[in-house]
Amino acid sequence: MGGVSFLSTVPSFTTNLTTLSSSSHRPVLIRCCKMEPQVSGESLPLHRRDVLKLAGTAVGMELIGNGFINHVGDAKAADLNQRRQRSEFLSKIKLMLSSAFKAKPELVPSILKLALNDAMTYDKATKSGGANGSIRFSSELSRAENEGLSDGLGLIEEMKKEIDSISKGGPISYADLIQLAGQSAVKSTFLASAIRKCGGNEEKGNLLYTAYGSAGQWGLFDRNFGRTDATEADPEGRVPQWGKATVQEMKDKFIAVGLGPRQLAVMSAFLGPDQLATEQLLATDPQVAPWVQKYQRSRETVSQTDYEVDLITAFTKLSCLGQQINFEAYTYPVERINLSKLKL
Repeated sequence: MGGVSFLSTVPSFTTNLTTLSSSSHRPVLIRCCKMEPQVSGESLPLHRRDVLKLAGTAVGMELIGNGFINHVGDAKAADLNQRRQRSEFLSKIKLMLSSAFKAKPELVPSILKLALNDAMTYDKATKSGGANGSIRFSSELSRAENEGLSDGLGLIEEMKKEIDSISKGGPISYADLIQLAGQSAVKSTFLASAIRKCGGNEEKGNLLYTAYGSAGQWGLFDRNFGRTDATEADPEGRVPQWGKATVQEMKDKFIAVGLGPRQLAVMSAFLGPDQLATEQLLATDPQVAPWVQKYQRSRETVSQTDYEVDLITAFTKLSCLGQQINFEAYTYPVERINLSKLKL
């Protein structure tokens, strides 16, 4: 049977009012706040809120009858399940990557540049390229700008096999894993800095980073989880050889993808293994120099807040270039319990 229609209740409701009026011959005065019969010694108030309550009840009955509320409940439950599944999967990936960088810290520079160069193939005019995992193809990895990144990609391949073996929602994309590895590499550098500031004491360094780090700023980055892999290498000539490029060439490339001198300065660690040498070059440009100096001063502080927050912001934007994020990626159906089969 279908649900009770709200509109079908209106005639009967008004008919009852008419009957009440005609049977008792009591004139009804309609006011903006209530409806009340005009009789002496007796009152039968029918307030506007009572009418609204009746109307609301009727609507609710129709929605329940049509199964709308059940559908909304199912949708909300599905959405919560998906968010939980993605969050749990992401947490496992982060732990695995953190352990990998702890074991092989020498791969951090390679991973940072791998994440940068994969995203920097983005072309605004054609809306092609970007953080799509295309750098995994040998024809792209072998280009001059990607020299020395094979070890970093080797770690990605190794981690992908391990992550896919525990995934319930399908294999992780190279696009996601490369950028997540970049995030983990960034975090490892901040943690290492905190440990150095504590005289090499790892326990105290962890406490320092927990207390003063900007981990909460990664929220938007974590949400953008569901990048799609490219099926072929991106076109050549889109990424400079950072070690040989002039500051102007680097600025032009950052501007071309929607970033600028500020982001170029804050992402200096992504441009090569020798961050200090890179910053010395960038400081020769009057547009970039103030930002280089700002972040150098910030790194000398306990919290490094300006440097860390700006780096997270710039990297988050970079890591989504050219992507339409699938927010249902890595989710899977939850098996329903058949209550009829339960034995009590």
